Amino acid sequence: MAQVAAPRVTRQTAGALADGAFKVALGAACLAGAAPLGRLLGTPTWLVAVAGVGLLIGGGVGIACTRSRSQRTYVRLMVAYDSGWVLATLTGLLLAWRGGTAGGEVWVGYQAAASVAFAALLIAAAPAQAAPDTEPGAAE
Repeated sequence: MAQVAAPRVTRQTAGALADGAFKVALGAACLAGAAPLGRLLGTPTWLVAVAGVGLLIGGGVGIACTRSRSQRTYVRLMVAYDSGWVLATLTGLLLAWRGGTAGGEVWVGYQAAASVAFAALLIAAAPAQAAPDTEPGAAE
C-alpha cells in the first residue's frame, strides 16, 4: 500500500497560522465591540471598526498565504509588524501616562494601518520556491 506524504507543519507554519487566527479573532472582537472599545480607549467608534476590518484582512491574508509564501518572508513581516506594535503600544502608554488623550488613537490607528500594510506586503511577496523535482530516474 502506497503512503502519501503529508506536508510537514513546522513551528514557523504553526506560528504563522496562529498569528493570522489571532488577528482574525481580534478583528472580530473590534467589530463586535467597536462602541465600548472606543469609549474604553478614548477613540472614535469608526476607528475601532476600521481597525477591526484591517485586522480581519491582515489575518485572513496571513492564513491564506501561509503555504504559498516563504516562511522567511513571513517571519520577517511578522517581526516588523510586531515591532511596530510594541512601539505603538509604548507610545500610546506614554501619551496616556503623560495625561494625553491620543494614546488609544495611536494604538488603534496602528492596528488599522499596519494590518493592511502587512497583508499588502505579503500578497506582493514572491511565492515560495517549489522543491526541485527529485523523482528517481530524472536527469541529473
